Amino acid sequence: MHASSVTELLFQQLNFRGERQKVISSNIANIDTPEYKTKNLKFKDTLQKTKEESNLQLAQTHSQHMALSFSDNKSDFEVYEVKGLVEQNDGNNVNLDAQMSEMSKNNVMFSAIQSSIKKDSAWFKTMIDASSKN
Repeated sequence: MHASSVTELLFQQLNFRGERQKVISSNIANIDTPEYKTKNLKFKDTLQKTKEESNLQLAQTHSQHMALSFSDNKSDFEVYEVKGLVEQNDGNNVNLDAQMSEMSKNNVMFSAIQSSIKKDSAWFKTMIDASSKN
């Protein structure tokens, strides 16, 4: 459910961060698997496409009503093998330090997006409360 395209972008980014955590965890879990190649998740193209299609206006079905809906774009995430990494003798190219760093960055971004969603929801609630007083 979203009040505006900004809210939808936040939820899409939150979904991406959750999926990215799964990919990073999979990389770490396969650190000793021979011939395993480091995977990553692509979302930037989806975010750009969504921004281009949207003018960040409130979605309305009627001049007196707001449309509240949310579309899940998990299928737009693309998992790909990271090229050009140093391989070990067994053909595995997972670097534990790099993956732990990526996991930490992803966690910080996840927390920031959660905070943004809470703030956006609070503003929306304030707007609804103010309009009910009139």
